[in-house]
Amino acid sequence: MKKPRIMIAATASGSGKTTITCGLLTALKQRGLKPCSFKCGPDYIDPMYHRNVLGIESGNLDTFFTEDEVTRWIYGKEYTGDISVIEGVMGLFDGVRGVEEIGSSYDLARALNCPIILVVNSKGAGKSVVATLKGFIDYDKHKLIKGVILNKTSKSFGQILKPIIEQELGVKYLGSLSDISDINISSRHLGLYLPEEITDIKSQLSLLCKKVEEEIDVDAILEFANGACEDIGKAKAPKQLDTLMNSMQSVNTIKLAVARDEAFCFYYKENLELFESIGIKLCFFSPIKDFHLPTGISGILLGGGYPENHLKELSINNQIKNEIRLAYENGMPIMAECGGFMYLMDEIVDSDNTAYKMVSAINGKATFTGHLVRFGYAIIDDGERKIKGHEFHYYDTDNNGSDCKATKPSSTRSWQCIHKANGGFVGFPHLYYLSNLDFIKNFVEAMKNYGGY
Repeated sequence: MKKPRIMIAATASGSGKTTITCGLLTALKQRGLKPCSFKCGPDYIDPMYHRNVLGIESGNLDTFFTEDEVTRWIYGKEYTGDISVIEGVMGLFDGVRGVEEIGSSYDLARALNCPIILVVNSKGAGKSVVATLKGFIDYDKHKLIKGVILNKTSKSFGQILKPIIEQELGVKYLGSLSDISDINISSRHLGLYLPEEITDIKSQLSLLCKKVEEEIDVDAILEFANGACEDIGKAKAPKQLDTLMNSMQSVNTIKLAVARDEAFCFYYKENLELFESIGIKLCFFSPIKDFHLPTGISGILLGGGYPENHLKELSINNQIKNEIRLAYENGMPIMAECGGFMYLMDEIVDSDNTAYKMVSAINGKATFTGHLVRFGYAIIDDGERKIKGHEFHYYDTDNNGSDCKATKPSSTRSWQCIHKANGGFVGFPHLYYLSNLDFIKNFVEAMKNYGGY
């Protein structure tokens, strides 16, 4: 099957690629097409926009997490509809440590043989934009950059730059977004605000779509996307991965309780679908609103998110806190990442130095630091196997665990992390399961051995 695709990338973070991606996806839907989307890199919030607000299927792709063959399989498996729009991360060539190609938007475009539309924040610049673009195009050894969008440039000045860009650089000028100050998509410390937190976001996206249709050459973008019709995705997982997945299959129904609400919402689609693909039933619950864990469960998954914004509600729900603590003490395997890990501790101390009682399954407290802690990719080693993940948090704890060692890729910097208990892993790192299924197999086997709750 042909899989038309396009990547929206940028010269740097903050250039407007998320805004343009959302506007383009909305425009494609309004044209009667069925787009799907992917986010490059370890990002939870942008895919939530695409799924929850736009109603578009969205997943994560990352060439640091997975090798080319697995990356292409994930892409092919999750591709739906008529066209995929892939949103880049940071600057086009910014990968591991900011200097390596692996993990970059460009490396993903290479792996998928995907044409790139480059977004440039050209506010306050004139012909200097052309020099910037020339550097990016000269650096593009696979000749994937096909078109350019200038953000924060007037339509009239964009038309002046158009012939210079097209004649001197050999790429198509696709238009400019002149002024979107009336469209309020704000930022916060972990990225963009969650979709449900923005007032009247759908009407704002409608305005954005109108501007994209008026100021951007969407027809040309579609032409580039349709030119990338090579079917690179495979229906079946690569052999080694397929063998591991088959070995994890369960004859009996196993239920996994998954915390999902305003406080716990950071999950890779690929991680959840992996559990479902091997026969595990996901039972979603809210540590804020629900008083009981789902019945018949054999494990608990507590993802990251924003528990710090819901500390009062979490702290007063003693019933479910007690059930989670007793489940942990009775040997139930639990996977908890970042915010989920903090929730399992004795208390969380917020930025005002107010302490809130949490589950008390793990001794210690989490405290707001006011700065990013151990930010970025990490390779986590439990002494037998390694898995890839990342950290992104402003809180730290006095008991991060010492059962695994996390190491920065291409670096000697390392730190102890994670509590291993009952076959589960509890700590700050967000894990990408498909980077090493053998690491997750231990948790699945522990659930099989546990039995019903």
